[in-house]
Amino acid sequence: MGFHSFSQKQLQALSWWCKGSPYEHCNAVICDGAVRSGKTLCLSISFIAWSFYRFQGQSFALCGKTIRSVKRNLVTPMLPILKDNGFDCTFRLTENLLEVSAGQYTNRFYLFGGKDESSSALIQGMTLAGVLFDEVALMPRSFVEQALARCSVEGAAFWFNCNPEHPGHWFYQEWIRDPKRKNALYLHFRMEDNPSLSRQVLDRYRDLYSGTFYQRFVLGKWVAAQGLVYPFMTAERFCPMPKGDFERFVVSCDYGTANPSSFGLWGKQNGCWYRLEEYYYDSRREGLQRTDEEHYTGLEQLIDGRNIDCVVADPSAASFMAVIGRHGKYRVVPANNDVLDGIRLVGVALKQGDVCICDTCIDAMREFSLYRWNADLTRDAPVKENDHAMDDIRYFVATILQQDAGDCFAIAAPRRMGEYDGLV
Repeated sequence: MGFHSFSQKQLQALSWWCKGSPYEHCNAVICDGAVRSGKTLCLSISFIAWSFYRFQGQSFALCGKTIRSVKRNLVTPMLPILKDNGFDCTFRLTENLLEVSAGQYTNRFYLFGGKDESSSALIQGMTLAGVLFDEVALMPRSFVEQALARCSVEGAAFWFNCNPEHPGHWFYQEWIRDPKRKNALYLHFRMEDNPSLSRQVLDRYRDLYSGTFYQRFVLGKWVAAQGLVYPFMTAERFCPMPKGDFERFVVSCDYGTANPSSFGLWGKQNGCWYRLEEYYYDSRREGLQRTDEEHYTGLEQLIDGRNIDCVVADPSAASFMAVIGRHGKYRVVPANNDVLDGIRLVGVALKQGDVCICDTCIDAMREFSLYRWNADLTRDAPVKENDHAMDDIRYFVATILQQDAGDCFAIAAPRRMGEYDGLV
């Protein structure tokens, strides 16, 4: 892997702990700010270098929201750099352990996922000399504080990186507002702090986001979500149904009884997924509730004999998924239901042209004009109204589009017992 020259901010992240640095006395470093600013790679390289500068034979933790994200964001980019610089690296898959050696010295780096409150139990009992949190704002406070409590080795330090979230977020309140109180070095990154990004790439990233996500991921600001969720979805964004054949079909479902049910038929043509038609039934509007079987009839009418890959359904809609399964005509896939991450993915997909909404989808068009953020300033959440087509669109993008993008795949390859020298 080749490097461009580092920016001043990146050099600070790489060397803050070195002897003679004005920050070598700090107990922690916090890097936040824009996406693609180079903070993650610089911080992970710095973390490994620091661990060998200060310790040998010690244990450390590499933490992310999931084990898979730790491998993808930290370990995979880092391994070739370490090997090119003379380190020996062995990844023990069954133990989620990366052993790194330099000459006669070896340190151990355990991988942890902090996805929910139960995750704190995974790291209990460890004795650590340091911990790196990748995207710390996505982890529960209980997990982060449990990991920090494990750092009882003399000289241990804490390493944090994240993109901004809501200004009421506990990490912003506890660490970023007053880093001196925590004896932490705070480094705020902008995209311009990554010299490897060309002007064209910078402009492309600026075009990907709008509203709250633009302020957070491009400008690097901790701001509250306000206004429409998709403010760029104006009338000219909706397209006529394209003519010609489609390569694939998928249906996404947000199922409701008292609430509306919204099903979207998606067709792929020339690399773009189009939401071609919809089934939208609002029992309050119609004055009559439908049974699961009646909704299934609506699903069949929407599909209209097409050969579809699968039906992506709200994972909480157990009864309706059971009905689909009982009929045996369509394969059902539970959707990824991470709301905030899904909203971000939908916004990017719409702006990149990976998905398009046809003007035949009247209720989806209506909801785009009404779907907005909750005015509650203590957390990020959309208003639970006018969100049913929005949910089925989110299920499609977060599940099918992400699979198409290669976010999830598996391979089988022979390896020595307990060792895996490389990652997928």
